[in-house]
Amino acid sequence: MAHIDYFFATLSPYAYLAGTRLEEIAARHGATITYKPLDILALFARTGGTPPGERHPNRQAYRAQELIRQAKKADLPFNLKPAHWPTNMAPSSYAIIAAQNAGGGDLGRLCHAILRSVWAEDKDVAQDDVIRACLSEAGFDPGLADSGLLIGAETYARTLDEAVDRGVFGAPFYAVDSGQVFWGQDRLDDLDAHLAGKL
Repeated sequence: MAHIDYFFATLSPYAYLAGTRLEEIAARHGATITYKPLDILALFARTGGTPPGERHPNRQAYRAQELIRQAKKADLPFNLKPAHWPTNMAPSSYAIIAAQNAGGGDLGRLCHAILRSVWAEDKDVAQDDVIRACLSEAGFDPGLADSGLLIGAETYARTLDEAVDRGVFGAPFYAVDSGQVFWGQDRLDDLDAHLAGKL
């Protein structure tokens, strides 16, 4: 059975545009997923990336067009300039880590609810009430928003180090236990093909 380590950021528009395709692909191939939220800005700093707001205007203009195109292709509602972006990624990331440790809910649904909150609903995912609502929607105890802070913080820091060590430089990033890695939601078809033994 294949395993996928899924590195992503709770503010990443491209992670949002992946929708639930990762979960659908994993289910089709009997693969398991470990969700690994990380600090994407810190990852950029350590791997030679540039935060979106600091990129050349040409790159920013292309990104704006591409995000809208990708949202249409994915048939997902999308706000190019969300009201609460950027915001603190840590609280929502800690909640995902706590939920994964606790079990009992749908992690893919939780991640998508958090990302949807940013990119389609103009909500601030640094706020406890938003995180609690996402936890509840995905079948988790909303109290995990408070109880998982210490372990969440420790895991979040370790995940950044792990990501750098494993060649991760962006989000979403899918690392299969076969050694193959895939960057971006537009590589999910390649991940699917790899798990099917075609790539």
